[in-house]
Amino acid sequence: MGRNRLFNEADVVQRATHAFLVAGYEGTSVGELVTATGLHRGSLYQAFGSKRGLFLACLRHVVTDRSGDVAMDLVLVALLELAPRDPEVRGLLADQLDRRGVTAHDLGARLLARALIHPSED
Repeated sequence: MGRNRLFNEADVVQRATHAFLVAGYEGTSVGELVTATGLHRGSLYQAFGSKRGLFLACLRHVVTDRSGDVAMDLVLVALLELAPRDPEVRGLLADQLDRRGVTAHDLGARLLARALIHPSED
């Protein structure tokens, strides 16, 4: 029998969401997620299975429970970095974007706004 969780999953998801928004999926290491969430590496893996599992928890949270820039920004990260090769992410996004009436124009406008708010350091 497993041990009881000594952390608030909603808080962990919120902190991980912020980490993914700052650096993207590929740019966020498991070590950075451990630091951001305050979980031990083993607890992170036990609770979410993997970095992808934690990202999916974050994505499910924002597409079902939130609207606004944070939700749209994480959707953009998912579309750009995971959806091309991950059918589960594609399906989740297709269902939720269609249900909310989000258009390609909406996504493009948010992508442009995000780029202008967080310019590249090239």
